[in-house]
Amino acid sequence: MDQFIEKALEWIAVYGLKVIAALAILIFGRITAKIIRKVLTKILTRGKIDPTLVSFTSSVAYVFLMAFVFIAAVGQLGVQTASFVAVIGAAGLAVGLALQGSLSNFAAGVLMIIFKPFKIGDYVEAGGTAGTVSEIGIFTTELNTPDNKKVIIPNSKATGGVITNYSVNDKRRIDIVASVSYKDNLDTVRKVLEEIVSREERILEEPAPTIGVLELAESSIDFAVRPWVATADYWKVRFSLLEEIKRRFDENGISIPFPQSDVHLIKE
Repeated sequence: MDQFIEKALEWIAVYGLKVIAALAILIFGRITAKIIRKVLTKILTRGKIDPTLVSFTSSVAYVFLMAFVFIAAVGQLGVQTASFVAVIGAAGLAVGLALQGSLSNFAAGVLMIIFKPFKIGDYVEAGGTAGTVSEIGIFTTELNTPDNKKVIIPNSKATGGVITNYSVNDKRRIDIVASVSYKDNLDTVRKVLEEIVSREERILEEPAPTIGVLELAESSIDFAVRPWVATADYWKVRFSLLEEIKRRFDENGISIPFPQSDVHLIKE
């Protein structure tokens, strides 16, 4: 019994302080990690970073800090931590290789949140799909197409090509090509087109509309009609102009070669 007590006292003398120190490292390390997480969260929130990214970043930082605290506590007990570091590094490498697609999407999501090429509600063309942005996530972006289909695009694909944002500017130019016959009088055609544009109240005065001969084609003379409108009025004005051009051409005996006006549409 005396020998057991002696051994116990010897063990306490050798390892007691180390255990206390390890516990202290764990306790104070955890408190410090929580404080750092709160401070990081406040900084990112004040920087108007997306809440999802704020939560994710602060959680990842907390996990890394706690891993460091745990390794430090174990090392205080005299355990060789090199093996722990090697295991954690190998595990991190394996996870990284397994999730390289997800990590790529995450990195792209972070860049989109920081640089904001588009926001929720914008009509964009990205990743080979056009639609209204309904959600921007860490890994994917969701679009609603004009025919009300939900399309989920991986962020890496969305940022991997050209992004066209149709909503970011407050003005857009309408491009219409109106083709007429070679026998029609150019001055008459121009006058009719100018009257149509001047009567449309939604067309902006600045920049001024452009009307002119675009091309002498094989079987027609092509007029370019390029007025500017508010982005919200784009399609309404475009449809109205096309109808009015056909109606006024008929009234003035202006021929529209078959096939009719070569109109280039952007699918929205």
